Amino acid sequence: MNNVKIGPNDACWCGSGKKYKKCHQPRDLLSALSGAEAKAAPPNPRPVRPARVSPRRSVPDHIPKPDYALRSDGRPGPRVKDVVKNAGQLARMRTACQAARQVLELCKAAVRPGVTTDALDAIAHQAYIDLGGFPSTLGYCGYPKSICASVNEVICHGIPDDRPLEEGDIVNLDVTIFLDGMHGDCSETVAVGTIDAESRLLIETTRECLMAGIGAVHAGSQVRDIGKAISACAEPRGYGVVRAFVGHGIGEQFHMDPQVPHYYDAAATFVLKPGMTFTIEPMINQGTWKHRSWDDGWTAVTADLRRSAQHEHTILVREDGVEILTLKPGEPQPFLR
Repeated sequence: MNNVKIGPNDACWCGSGKKYKKCHQPRDLLSALSGAEAKAAPPNPRPVRPARVSPRRSVPDHIPKPDYALRSDGRPGPRVKDVVKNAGQLARMRTACQAARQVLELCKAAVRPGVTTDALDAIAHQAYIDLGGFPSTLGYCGYPKSICASVNEVICHGIPDDRPLEEGDIVNLDVTIFLDGMHGDCSETVAVGTIDAESRLLIETTRECLMAGIGAVHAGSQVRDIGKAISACAEPRGYGVVRAFVGHGIGEQFHMDPQVPHYYDAAATFVLKPGMTFTIEPMINQGTWKHRSWDDGWTAVTADLRRSAQHEHTILVREDGVEILTLKPGEPQPFLR
């Protein structure tokens, strides 16, 4: 929190768009009374603020679209109940996932100080179309853009806008394509220029958490084993594992069973079987696991405004282990026997 005095009816310093009295004032008052104000203050002096969002980009009519893209409210149809895929479906999944990786790599290559997240969205949008695919996020439940771009303390679902990335920022780029009737999904958090050691360690730890979660998967294991492995990697180091947002089954539908908590949830007893495809996408925070939401209905930020990172793969459960569908071309599969 900066040193500028704000009134209870002013906009909160955190950038949520809410009045101070309905957002951080109770916590700040409690901190002051306990003498812990300095400790409780967020370490970043300039929280990410909402910026201008450009008009929704169009997709040519010849590009096949998922069901929700044809509905005014963007709501998907009923969830598919059969989550085990056959050989033909898996072949199409591999194609979609490799296309998603290709788009993600293009976006990563464009990250630098001064570029806006809206410009990154434009790059991804055109790349989807060039590949013959549809941007899965575009219009999904009303989401206005073709990628999610989450900067610094933004945990997930950051809407690309005209804020230029700054030296020392970190940004998560979440890419999903609908191609050949399947969705492929992956994300990475990357540095903008030179970043501080704490941010670099956060990114590296989050990648380790992702791989620990994937390593816990095998035919016959339960979903809760994934969160247990991630928590064991993150929490002893003092990081918070986000609980409000989860991994998910994926295929013909953007989101389907199973739901994949990234923290240990004893009730997550869904048994994994060969032929299932889903994402593992841990969101790891420098501080608390709790979040707050902006008034745009999408952007989630850490409650203490410390930084958050995320890495994501789409995976396939096989009899002989786990196949990561969104690896870079030529990257070895680490979990196949």
